[in-house]
Amino acid sequence: MTDTKALVLELARKYHKEQEPRGFEPGVTPILSSGAVLDEKDRGALVEAALEMRIAAGVRTRKFESEFARYFRLRKAHMVNSGSSANLLAVSALTSPKLKDLRLRPGDEAITVGAGFPTTINPLVQNGLTPVFVDVELGTYNASLAQIEAAISSRTRLIMIAHALGNPFPVAEVAELARRHDLFLIEDNCDAVGSTYGGRLTGTFGDLSTVSFYPAHHITAGEGGCVLTSSLELARIVESMRDWGRDCWCEPGTDNTCLKRFDYQLGTLPAGYDHKYIFSHVGYNLKATDLQGALALSQLRKVDDFGAARRHNWQRLRDGLAEVPGLLLPRATPDSDPSWFGFALTVLPDAGFTRRDLVDFLESRRIGTRRLFGGNITRHPAYQDVRYRIVDELVNCDIVTEDTFWIGVYPGLTKEMLDYVVESITEFCTRKG
Repeated sequence: MTDTKALVLELARKYHKEQEPRGFEPGVTPILSSGAVLDEKDRGALVEAALEMRIAAGVRTRKFESEFARYFRLRKAHMVNSGSSANLLAVSALTSPKLKDLRLRPGDEAITVGAGFPTTINPLVQNGLTPVFVDVELGTYNASLAQIEAAISSRTRLIMIAHALGNPFPVAEVAELARRHDLFLIEDNCDAVGSTYGGRLTGTFGDLSTVSFYPAHHITAGEGGCVLTSSLELARIVESMRDWGRDCWCEPGTDNTCLKRFDYQLGTLPAGYDHKYIFSHVGYNLKATDLQGALALSQLRKVDDFGAARRHNWQRLRDGLAEVPGLLLPRATPDSDPSWFGFALTVLPDAGFTRRDLVDFLESRRIGTRRLFGGNITRHPAYQDVRYRIVDELVNCDIVTEDTFWIGVYPGLTKEMLDYVVESITEFCTRKG
């Protein structure tokens, strides 16, 4: 490292410390529902990558992929430009002709939940699959095994479900159900990095799993996401579809990794056509950059500490609100240890106030709130012309739409902030209830 580079990095870290926020002032300082927690090492990692002008995917991205796969004890991780892209790639990979008779085809059904974020559902629609929506349980906000099993039909080929707000669905049992019925399973693990079910990390049960590195999530790369799997066959398809659909697997800037670059004959191309320009999939360019890889790598060092803080903050809210009237408090799925994304609250019918009343009060005190994403997704204008199937009725999804919201537990919240949240909710509910 040159003296100039060392000086720039030292100044970057010093600058970061100068930007640290002032102390908490109740009702004035915003209490965010989510956000990135960044330190001087993160800023230094970004600045160092920028100084080296590695503006495309490179050594840091590849190192992050290797270490992230090792964290989950999976064989492969492919970093992409967003969690939404990760979901698109995971579903699209299962449509690959390389899977032969196992591939998903238009009209096949995919079971998912009716209340969630649209990026779990959109890739199903974009690949011509038929979403099959099941209801959720209030409190866990996940579907039960019985609900998922009841949704299986002769056309079902895939189960794709997100772990709600970091709270695992019964993923071990769902994985076994998928195995018995010869179904693919994709875990949308975007809100749940570090959560466990039966002592095993979520994101390790499915054929594929996905993660988001948006600033709201457990670790951040600014934007970014990842697709993980232990199947080398699926990993190779994911890589191809991420990288324009190409058949070649050379890293950027390298040639002839396979030692037969001009010896292939694929499709109806002439023999010897340059392998770097042979395309085996209808793909995309969804790669991340080395700056994103640098930040993600720095953040990964803190993932366990972040998870511990999320669990601690969630429990502080749970204990503080245990006796407050008018609210259904969240609960963990049995046999799970969630690395919580948020703290969900559902206003009960006899509360004496509405969700809107409570949310307006909290927002007036600068306490950030968020809806449980789309609520009943079938009620949104985007899906009015989408073909889907509903199992029974989405009764609880409708309750979520009307009466549920969540507040933050992310590691940037302090004890004083959490106590102020508890005091504010208690004051309002006791006075109105």
